[in-house]
Amino acid sequence: QLQLVESGGGLVQPGGSLRLSCAASGDTLDYYAIGWFRQAPGKEREGISSITTRGDSTIYADSVKGRFTISRDNAKNTVYLQMNNLKPEDTAIYSCAADNVFDGGLGASVYDYWGQGTQVTVSS
Repeated sequence: QLQLVESGGGLVQPGGSLRLSCAASGDTLDYYAIGWFRQAPGKEREGISSITTRGDSTIYADSVKGRFTISRDNAKNTVYLQMNNLKPEDTAIYSCAADNVFDGGLGASVYDYWGQGTQVTVSS
């Protein structure tokens, strides 16, 4: 069964950058679209980015468009989220999720496999 593990979170100052990784085991990511989600305290989970199985299409929420970039390296069984120009409102737990039916999207309901998440804190 597919398992996902996120890494790369941490504390960063406003305007800084982080790169999150979503590493898969138990199956090959070749068959899965991947989405990144985040949830801040007291707020609903937000879908922020998605990449299709072949990596030929990406989607971004308006809140991160132009600052975040999703990419995948199927040879490494890993998907990345490059986050630039981070803002305090980006503070949240970031999770990746995998879907092998709908080829991704920002809706959580299409994803069957979830990682545990990694904390991102943007603060001076």
